[in-house]
Amino acid sequence: MSRVCAITGKGPLSGNKRSHSMRATRRKWNVNLQTVKVMVDGKPQKLRISARALKSLKAKKAI
Repeated sequence: MSRVCAITGKGPLSGNKRSHSMRATRRKWNVNLQTVKVMVDGKPQKLRISARALKSLKAKKAI
């Protein structure tokens, strides 16, 4: 299962991890996905939503 938000489409980002000696090794920042039951077309459905999207949906009273 891919780490992509079902609403915003946000995926993992990549970059460098830096040690104390500034040596660069590749690393990945994953999206904070939460499994949530959401009403889609009047039916409850489980979606994997990022925490940021979930927070904004709750603020708009969509969930």
